[in-house]
Amino acid sequence: MGHYNNFKTVVYIPAEVAQKLTAEKLASDWAWIEKYIGLDKVYLETHRNNIDVPAEHLRMIRDFLESKGVIVSGGITTTINDFDGAEGGKQRLFGTFCYTDPAMRARLKEISEYTAGLFDEIILDDFYFTNCTCERCIREKGNRDWVTFRRELMKDVSENLVVGPAKAVNPKVRMIIKYPNWRESYHFTGYVPEVQRDIFDATYTGTETRSPQYTDQHLPEYLSYSLVRYMENAWPGRNGGGWFDTYACWSIDRYLEQAYLTAFAQAKELMHFQWSDLIENPMLSAMALQLGKIDKLMDGIGKACGVPVYIPFASSGENHLEMRFGMLGLPMEPTPFFPEGAASMLLTESSLADEDIVEKLEQYVREGGNAVVTTGFFRGAEEKLRAAGLTEARLSGRSIPVTRYQVTGDFAGFIEHRKTMFFPEIVHGNNDSWSLLNGGDGDTHSALVLRRAYGKGRLYIAAILDGDSGLYEMPKAAVDVIKRILTGGEYVSGRNVSAFTYDSGRILLYRYVKADLRPEKVTLYTERKKAVLVDDLTGMKYPSHEVRRWEDFRPSGGSSAEVLLQPGKFTKVHWETEE
Repeated sequence: MGHYNNFKTVVYIPAEVAQKLTAEKLASDWAWIEKYIGLDKVYLETHRNNIDVPAEHLRMIRDFLESKGVIVSGGITTTINDFDGAEGGKQRLFGTFCYTDPAMRARLKEISEYTAGLFDEIILDDFYFTNCTCERCIREKGNRDWVTFRRELMKDVSENLVVGPAKAVNPKVRMIIKYPNWRESYHFTGYVPEVQRDIFDATYTGTETRSPQYTDQHLPEYLSYSLVRYMENAWPGRNGGGWFDTYACWSIDRYLEQAYLTAFAQAKELMHFQWSDLIENPMLSAMALQLGKIDKLMDGIGKACGVPVYIPFASSGENHLEMRFGMLGLPMEPTPFFPEGAASMLLTESSLADEDIVEKLEQYVREGGNAVVTTGFFRGAEEKLRAAGLTEARLSGRSIPVTRYQVTGDFAGFIEHRKTMFFPEIVHGNNDSWSLLNGGDGDTHSALVLRRAYGKGRLYIAAILDGDSGLYEMPKAAVDVIKRILTGGEYVSGRNVSAFTYDSGRILLYRYVKADLRPEKVTLYTERKKAVLVDDLTGMKYPSHEVRRWEDFRPSGGSSAEVLLQPGKFTKVHWETEE
């Protein structure tokens, strides 16, 4: 049954760690990990770099762990140093294989067959990509660009050197590919999830975000949630788990938040990388305190859901923008498939990777959908959007300074004397389109959120400022304009806060532990009248208030409630309607 109801606790043992484990050390390490987080499963690696762990040693580790009730699967990291028979002089980042080198190809096939002879399940660590540009790769690439060449090459490798040979040795082996946390770059190095989902049995997701300000990939913390959701939508029902580590987590909270968000995204396994890093690590004792709380929060919560954001396979552009919105309380549900039938959706520059996107968007809006497109998307599709009749707006090519914001309509108000930020200027025809949010400086301003009716639906253009992390510094009331559009009025007003929503109506609220450690008071809104916000864990009812407003010249309204969120603590709430 495992130690928890909603996920398994899993640890990875790399080859260099495995080869040094004596029976005595293995037993003491297991006791430590079992004491603090409970150990449901281990992935035991057979190969990394030039280390191949002998079969007898692997069996010793496997037999001990299985005697303790631990499930044991295999692991492979596809890195290798130069060796006899392989061509030398290759410039390979991280020692990844050159998949055109005959000797390296044969070596990988041998590793896959060896591992399949020992385990009925195998995971590939996320070095299963290619960056080699050696003379042989250049020749075999021919006239193709690097992306096309590597995508085709890694399809061949997956079928004929990894999965095929493994299943020939062990027909029941289950092959898992772990995708890294840099989704926007998959296609540049040969990761092809849209192809590999027909080759591999399951996938796994890298949810390492570490300390975003200083690490190489500068990933917003929300990635630990959103990338799991993306891969779940890409491989429905076959996304096995989320994988995080202790590296560059310059506070215990930063380490813990990776696990929280991985669990909130409903990953089936929480992978703690790696075995030796966990021993006598105070981060693990903190994790021990929190896992039970997370598990209790997830009981009966339903299925994760949110605002669809369309990020096609093999796309990049405005990278991580949806994660920024996720850090501002907007629940995001990224998907590689166009979300037909959704009430609303967000399209970013990445959405332009779909060559038919404007045609799909035109039909979606005409039939009643509400779509928010960013200026990154608009810049790449401006002419097609105007030709389709969706808008008459254009981008001037200039950036405008903004120190003042004006929210129009029922939520009308001015926010003055803000830090200067620069936004792309949207030019539009008055009264053909209507600005819901203006921004300016001095006696001039420009639309920051523009609405245009079309058919039964609406197209909104949202100006994204230069340097999208500046979204965190925008006034809450300004960002709330986008939230209201995308959520239909069911939203949370706050920043450095995430709201995770589920089809049961439950909402998990989390205030990140950032440099500003003060509590954050957030306001929850619902379109339901006479509704009361209830704390699921305590049963407490928050004071609720009636919201009265006019929208599109029609009377509207709802309810609101305020919640004070402490940094690093969870809150689980839902709305109930009073009789």
